[in-house]
Amino acid sequence: MGGGAPARDDRAMSVPRPTRIADAAVAVIAERGLRGLTHRAVDEAAGLPVGSTSNLARTRSALLELALVRIAEVESAAVVGDVPDVPVGDRRAARRMLIAVVADGLEQALTTGRTLTVARIELALEAARRPELRSVYDRLGAGFLDVAVRLLRACGSAGPTADARRLVRWCEGVLFNGTAGSGHAHPPGRAELAADAERYLAALLDG
Repeated sequence: MGGGAPARDDRAMSVPRPTRIADAAVAVIAERGLRGLTHRAVDEAAGLPVGSTSNLARTRSALLELALVRIAEVESAAVVGDVPDVPVGDRRAARRMLIAVVADGLEQALTTGRTLTVARIELALEAARRPELRSVYDRLGAGFLDVAVRLLRACGSAGPTADARRLVRWCEGVLFNGTAGSGHAHPPGRAELAADAERYLAALLDG
């Protein structure tokens, strides 16, 4: 992102202003951390006049919520929105689908979506100290849990809700390790993620 405002190309100018501001807030969080998140910094990152961000999100809490909602919106479109219909009565096909959904989603979050992932980790830590942000974070994350429950039920899980929580915990661990943890220098690729997901699902479903 650098120190100055991004170039104002026609594509950026065509994005609605609230979306530009939300995307800029996410980018600032990922690059500078929450200490670097200010209304002026977001204005500069979005290439908008000073005061634009404060007109949309007047308080810091509102700005944090704006960024979190945007992260959930983009991630949901990339993961939840791409889940096809679950095969009815075909547990093997459902398991293959779940492995693909998990591997594809994790790979995207570790590569092209890395900025979103880092920002989400920052916001998750902040949510631990801000009850109002905690409720937003939990509510927006429920969509991913619902998809996991649906797919695990199709796979034949005896306890799809409990297994879905376990799967989400594992996925969050992979993302932390690959972006901010000890594995950040060598994040797993798609093939490794698929193999790991297959082993983890076997432990959940066949153990």
